[in-house]
Amino acid sequence: MAIIPQKSLFGWKEVEKSSDLNRLVLILDLLNDEKFMVFLEKMRKGRRDDYPIRAVWNSVLAGIVYQHESIASLRRELLRNGELRQICGFDPVKGSEAVPPAWVYSRFFKKLLDNADEIDRMFHASVEKLKEHLPDLGEHLSVDGKAVESYAKRKKDPSESSDPDADWGVKTYRREKPDGKVWEKITSWFGYKLHLVVDADYEIPLGYEVTKASVHDSGMLLPLVEELKEKHPEIAERAAYCACDKGYDSAENNRALYDDYGIKPVIDIRRMWKEEKTSEIKTRPLFEDRADNIVYDRSGRVYCHMSDPIREGETRMEMAFAGFEKDRKALKYRCPAAAYGIECARRKTCGGGGYSKHGRSIRVPLDKDRRLFTPLARSTYKFEEMKKKRSAVERVNSRIDQVYGFERHFIRRQAKMRLRVSLALTVMVAMAAGRMEQKERENIRSLVKPARSPA
Repeated sequence: MAIIPQKSLFGWKEVEKSSDLNRLVLILDLLNDEKFMVFLEKMRKGRRDDYPIRAVWNSVLAGIVYQHESIASLRRELLRNGELRQICGFDPVKGSEAVPPAWVYSRFFKKLLDNADEIDRMFHASVEKLKEHLPDLGEHLSVDGKAVESYAKRKKDPSESSDPDADWGVKTYRREKPDGKVWEKITSWFGYKLHLVVDADYEIPLGYEVTKASVHDSGMLLPLVEELKEKHPEIAERAAYCACDKGYDSAENNRALYDDYGIKPVIDIRRMWKEEKTSEIKTRPLFEDRADNIVYDRSGRVYCHMSDPIREGETRMEMAFAGFEKDRKALKYRCPAAAYGIECARRKTCGGGGYSKHGRSIRVPLDKDRRLFTPLARSTYKFEEMKKKRSAVERVNSRIDQVYGFERHFIRRQAKMRLRVSLALTVMVAMAAGRMEQKERENIRSLVKPARSPA
């Protein structure tokens, strides 16, 4: 907290009556900003101090907490709200005259831009603080990219725009209809993209990056996980799963997540087999070097062509998943006839082996196809359950838009956008840590719910 040493015209009991103001107090108490305040004050030493650094900084945080879309809106609130001015640290004797003019905030934000790494430090310090209350923080991760439009007018040529850092981003949504036809929708925006890694259970951001809108999601997954490992090694060590949409689908992402970080990828798969023109399930032989009755499809499911005595022919049956063998990096599957008690005339000679009550077993190494075959088999209920967790990052993105004001903003240039994102996410995590300290776990995601009075 940026501590303000000053005399008060009224007691804290009056402030305590306003739970709305307590939300700001919660942030100021939890934020590890003292080192940054001392640094800024040393920079100002010997100059006029009409508008104290700490008070201006606290008022910037108040603008985020109370969802002001601009400095002008924040200043209007400070001019009318004496309690808010005092909590921020402005001189109560001066009254509304203590509120800084707009140019003071412009200069202050320039200082914040020059020291943006300090805001990053505060964000990660808040994550560490939250980790003390949530020992399972980071066990389930989710990653996604979010479109953030620039305030600049759209131009076909980005160099002609008032925001030369921004460019065009395009996102394509595809859905397959029951008849096999593919529905497609394309959206575009001019600006930037926010890449987030969040805890999928608590919906709390753990890392972020802001890029131009044209940067593809897939290439940002591993840098986000690497930063998480550098900044929060304990969280990265405990991470077990990472859920992403099909925009992150690649062999390298699947390989590196598990081989380099020990995280099981739960990434939806794109439709890549070019010969597929309909919804009919196409298969390929699993063992291409020999004639065999084991095949797999584009979703990574493994099948056996069984001898069906009733139909007097063959029928394709999905093999029973028997687990992941970590030491071999292979998925194990069992004969469906033995697993499910189905008649199969081939069972005694299948695979060239003798009869076994467990039937034939096969192993599929992950390196067969790192996109299709993952440590958590795509055919399992667990995979479907973990895949649903990717919606957590979508809800965080929604709060960033609606609660933290990114649907309506006045930001141009990438550095400013990243600073504004950093401040918002820092407040989000600090608020969550404050809620946990107040034993309000049910409100951990909320910026707007009332906070208890300070003790």
